Amino acid sequence: MAADQIIASLKANPISVACGALSVALALGIYFRSDMVPESEALLDQRASLGERINANILNGAELADQFGSLATYRQQIDARLIRPDELAKNLQFFYKLEADTGTKLVDLRQNLLSAGRPAAGGSKSPYFGIGYAVAVRGDYSKLLDFLRRLESGQRFCRIITANVGLSGSTEKDRGNELTLNLGLELLGQP
Repeated sequence: MAADQIIASLKANPISVACGALSVALALGIYFRSDMVPESEALLDQRASLGERINANILNGAELADQFGSLATYRQQIDARLIRPDELAKNLQFFYKLEADTGTKLVDLRQNLLSAGRPAAGGSKSPYFGIGYAVAVRGDYSKLLDFLRRLESGQRFCRIITANVGLSGSTEKDRGNELTLNLGLELLGQP
């Protein structure tokens, strides 16, 4: 077949020739760009997850100002309940008020100076730490229970570490109905 016959055949079927050339061009384009498909899919997945995260942030951020205000209020309430180790008189007043409210008698009250003013060992990054106290209280059973209830649910955050209950006095005549409660406890503090 000569070149003139090929050209005449192409001129006679222009639509078929155009479709064939387009098919060849598309096949070559798909072949050479097929290596970019995995990269494009990874980019699409990354952008889709970023879009979902942004949508979630927008939905969750709608009440963010109110939640931040609530957290600030709670933080102020917590700070009001903390003690400072260097305010010894104010800290002891908490126990004297408990004594007056419950009708018990404080026999011994000491702040543990080893734990006062320093965070717990272990390198904790928390701004809070326990300030230890040794407390001995005398009273009848119901008054001691009232003392413990008020201590645990009082205005300060308290953790009782040890508790021992024993009879007061050395003889039955001296004791009566009184018991002695020895407590080792920590109040939550801040330097």
